[in-house]
Amino acid sequence: MPDLLDDHPGEACGVFGAYAPGLAAAYLTFDGLFALQHRGQESAGMAVSDGRQLWIDKDMGLVSHVFNDYKLATLQGHLAIGHTRYSTTGSSTWRNAQPVYRDTGNGGFALGHNGNLTNTATLAEEAGMLPGVVASDSDLVAELLARAMASAGLEGVLEGRPLHPATPNLPTLPGIAPPPRPRPRVPGAATPGSPAGPSCSPTSGASPGAPAEARPGAGGPGTGPEAVDRDLECALLEVLPCLEGAFSLVLCDVNHLIGVRDPNGFRPLCLGRLEEGGWVLASETPALDVVGAHFVRELDPGEMVVIDAGGCRSLRPFPPGRVEPRLCLFEFVYFARPDSRLYGREVQGTRTRMGELLAEQAPLPVDTHAPARPAMVMGVPDSGVPAAEGFARRSGIPYGQGLVKNRYIGRTFIAPDQHKRDLGVRRKLNPLRDAIAGKRLVVVDDSIVRGTTSKQIVRLLREAGAAEVHLRIISPPYRWPCFYGMDTGSRGELLAANLSVGEIRDFLGVDSLAYLTLDNLVAAVDAPGAGFCTACLTGDYPVEVPVALHKGVLEAPAAPAPRPAPVAGG
Repeated sequence: MPDLLDDHPGEACGVFGAYAPGLAAAYLTFDGLFALQHRGQESAGMAVSDGRQLWIDKDMGLVSHVFNDYKLATLQGHLAIGHTRYSTTGSSTWRNAQPVYRDTGNGGFALGHNGNLTNTATLAEEAGMLPGVVASDSDLVAELLARAMASAGLEGVLEGRPLHPATPNLPTLPGIAPPPRPRPRVPGAATPGSPAGPSCSPTSGASPGAPAEARPGAGGPGTGPEAVDRDLECALLEVLPCLEGAFSLVLCDVNHLIGVRDPNGFRPLCLGRLEEGGWVLASETPALDVVGAHFVRELDPGEMVVIDAGGCRSLRPFPPGRVEPRLCLFEFVYFARPDSRLYGREVQGTRTRMGELLAEQAPLPVDTHAPARPAMVMGVPDSGVPAAEGFARRSGIPYGQGLVKNRYIGRTFIAPDQHKRDLGVRRKLNPLRDAIAGKRLVVVDDSIVRGTTSKQIVRLLREAGAAEVHLRIISPPYRWPCFYGMDTGSRGELLAANLSVGEIRDFLGVDSLAYLTLDNLVAAVDAPGAGFCTACLTGDYPVEVPVALHKGVLEAPAAPAPRPAPVAGG
């Protein structure tokens, strides 16, 4: 059971994909996942294709623990996807590690998912799946795709559920060959009179099978030019309009690499171009940099990109009315690496501006002590550091380092066990006593969710001799749980949902506490016209959330504990 107080929300996952003819895609994927390790540390995996077979390898742990040179050398092929996981639907087990695999003939397909579906239980129920058949929303998507591929459409998969017709938009990217001529639509994929879309008739008559994890795919010779076999693409055009919530997906079969972003674009996904002519998909742009790929652009909300030997094709499987950009604002505050670019803005610069605006909004109170004591601005590593630099620059107060971070310890929120998170704070951070003693400290951090980490940091600073501790947070109070890919617990577990700012100040033991306003936070990002999801800060949920949605929604309920036998009175 999680502790009621912990300071940071948990991110969902990082995804990566590479289509790199002539190159070892497994090594590219390893480097890409290593650059995305901050997005999830519970498990890592990849699927690799040589054009004939699809090989899946995944395990619990960090990317560097799961893969080594020996393993990578055996994963031969030019096409791969990879995944690092932090669980938001489904428990932290090997079964839920990704990529998810389905054997559908011709080598099967693999899927990696960043985000969280909000209609998971409804989809599973309408598809006739009993609890425990699939263990996560990602597993559910893979199963729906496999069934669609086997049944040449969704007839019988979601009986009675209306399907949105695919509304195609097929612009070719600069320098990319146009898509091949569409083949006839899958029967039942669109109602008469609806817009005709890019589609094909599935050629595989195989029935969907159980996942074949950590072994080669069903295999068989490749089908030659990838335009010949577009079963996975067709299935996606049918299944995607049924999904609700947050999902940035990377998928592959033996010949195709596919990227998908949900209609709200809750989670990031970008496209890069390798110098050798291949293509890369990644959750964040630093993963492109590390493999030497040139950033092309972010995928649009509601866009699907299909990459194969014919080039890169863009499709729009969602009706225009569903497309409403709402990138998670916390990507800028905490989740994304400082060298990532989102909405055309480098995250490091936005965090610095957050600190500058916070200095204007909530300056350090005047010292009433005589003689006046020295002051110092310090950031809580890592995301609080650039904001602290901005606060110091705008306020004129010297910036200094007050905490040393052990670089071999991961983010505390990533550890799925709360006891390990608590121990991790002292293991990860140690105060610089000579820099802190006797000073009035302005401590800049990104957020307070449950409060455990912040409370322990304040205690560390007091023990090191700080004269005063003034806490400044570069985001508004975190009052509402996220259902779009962050693991924050219920509203009853959120500190700001239950206490006022003054009460939080007293609980943490700080001399003053201030949060950046939402208007200033959006101004710091400085992306005019961009849409953001602020549900965790305002309670305004862009996509309807079921009351009963929770992390273990698909897992079979545990057997009730036996009732104790009555004790006879004497």
